[in-house]
Amino acid sequence: MARRPLPRILTSGSAQIARSREIARTAADSATDVLHPLITVTRGLRKLAAMARSKWAATPKERRGPTLFFVAACVLAVAVVPYGPLIALITVMAAAAWAGRARAPVRTGPDEAEVARLKALYEALVPYFSAPEDPAPLYAHGGEWSKVFSHYAFDEGGRLTRLHLTYPAYFTDSEAQSRARIERLLHAKSGRGREYRFSWDEEGNQLDMSVLPALSTSIAAQRFVTGPGESVLGFTDADAVQRTLPVTRGGTTEQAPPVIWRTGPRSTEPHLLAVGEPGSGTTTLLRSLALQALQHGDVLVVEGSGTGEYACLTGRPGVITVECGLAGALASLEWAARETERRLIAANRARQAGYPAPDNTKRPLWILLDRPSVLGHVAAADGRMDPQELLQMPLRHGRAVHVTVVVAEQFDSTGALSETVWTHTRARVVLGAAGFDQIEAVLGTAPRTTPATDVPPGRGYARLGTGPVLRLQVPAAPDPFDDATSEAHRQAVLDLLPPRPDEPQPVQPAAAPVSSPAQAAAVPAEG
Repeated sequence: MARRPLPRILTSGSAQIARSREIARTAADSATDVLHPLITVTRGLRKLAAMARSKWAATPKERRGPTLFFVAACVLAVAVVPYGPLIALITVMAAAAWAGRARAPVRTGPDEAEVARLKALYEALVPYFSAPEDPAPLYAHGGEWSKVFSHYAFDEGGRLTRLHLTYPAYFTDSEAQSRARIERLLHAKSGRGREYRFSWDEEGNQLDMSVLPALSTSIAAQRFVTGPGESVLGFTDADAVQRTLPVTRGGTTEQAPPVIWRTGPRSTEPHLLAVGEPGSGTTTLLRSLALQALQHGDVLVVEGSGTGEYACLTGRPGVITVECGLAGALASLEWAARETERRLIAANRARQAGYPAPDNTKRPLWILLDRPSVLGHVAAADGRMDPQELLQMPLRHGRAVHVTVVVAEQFDSTGALSETVWTHTRARVVLGAAGFDQIEAVLGTAPRTTPATDVPPGRGYARLGTGPVLRLQVPAAPDPFDDATSEAHRQAVLDLLPPRPDEPQPVQPAAAPVSSPAQAAAVPAEG
């Protein structure tokens, strides 16, 4: 049987329907373009009406009568003014057009790339925050990341800068190793090369991760506004300390949060140990402390490396000696031990007699040792005493008579430090790129931030006694005799050094003596 052809309407209907849809869409777009001003004004009038309705609803009942009377008076005043209704109509239309204008859409959530990064981070946390016996796990493969990530922020490059997450109550957040595993995972997944701070809320089972800004390296050595017995180790984050100091940076004065180390009889951390890799800035830290100590005390420097990093201090008033050899180091440290003993005896005799301590026991004495392990190896080869043995008297009893000891050593030689040094240096500083294990071995606890792999000289961590671990940036105090030192930093260090007796003193122009305000007024003005 031959097939009958389909009706024409069935074969050509789809084309007509598509053409009709295209015509309707074109007509709608044209109407929208033509009526766009009217649509904008109508939208604006609706918004103004809603705003007026909300204002009227928020007005107390006792004030609605006076408000209505005031509005009626304004309407009457506009009606009697020439061209008043026209001006009012134009004003209302302009306000409606402004209120109903099309605004750029506000972004309310992450984009596709950020969602993918959050999903990957959620999946990476599943093995750490899940348990097979959990009937309703917060973390499960293929689960909802939005249930545990309550707050998050990204930078322009799409990397996380802030993350607030919730973890299950059975996670062992009281164990340092468990917390360290999570911190290292978040550090690796969020992007290396930055410093992160982790704040654990063990009561609420929440963790907050934030990216810390880099500490400024542009603060040079200068006269810091500190009290007696206070020294500035460096500068830290603004929210880590409750004090700021005025500092000069780039020709302007601003406030910076310092890490203050207090020494003297009332200090609980009278001595300091600084550890770092070569080029990390431990020598710069000792030089900065020496420049501050010379304002009110005496300094004795023993340099084990023998590179002449402290040659700028030689011959300066207040500098007792700068020794680089073993013989000079032993002699100077032996004198420091006897001086500490002399001060103790003099202060004890004065107290027993009912008098205050003599003045010659109150002037601060600073003993700075840079790399004593080198001198210890030389002394062992020559069969002589280790210079660290002479530090027992200053370390154990120096606090009572204003004697302060500062020791700087490298990580590979910390094993050569004596037990006395480890016991009595309760103020600790770690500089340079170091791992968690190295930092914890020196400071006694791991920092709450992830150490960066590439840091500038003078960057590290500080801990005073049993206090918190603070990020630290040592002020720039380079060797002024080094050719690689910039002219600004060289001059900053030279300005802090006391002038040598043989150096010519700058001559200041003498002003005419004025004995009274009347004579000052009688002095004729020049020119």
